[in-house]
Amino acid sequence: MTAQKLAGYLVSAVLLFFGVIYALASSYNPTRIAVSIVLFLAAFGILYFTWRRQPSQLVQRLEVPGRIKAQEIRCPNCSASIDMDHIKVVEGTPLAECTYCGNVFELTEEPKW
Repeated sequence: MTAQKLAGYLVSAVLLFFGVIYALASSYNPTRIAVSIVLFLAAFGILYFTWRRQPSQLVQRLEVPGRIKAQEIRCPNCSASIDMDHIKVVEGTPLAECTYCGNVFELTEEPKW
């Protein structure tokens, strides 16, 4: 949980607490119900924007110590060349889709020996 979310939850909890106090005290002074409504709206507004916040995007970078030589990737079904735009990482597994036959396969690194 980030510090911004924690702060949002704490502020909204305090506003809800005071909103309940003012709502209960409105029997003594009817104008306190208006203050209570404003506190409730502010608390729910903060909660809405705290929950609505999207998680940040995870970017992974690969650093290698030596030179890299890229090899052409071919479909194991029809031997067609695979375009790099059709390679996606799904749940940590690199998957490629062949544009010719529609075959979806996992990319694996072959041993070097």
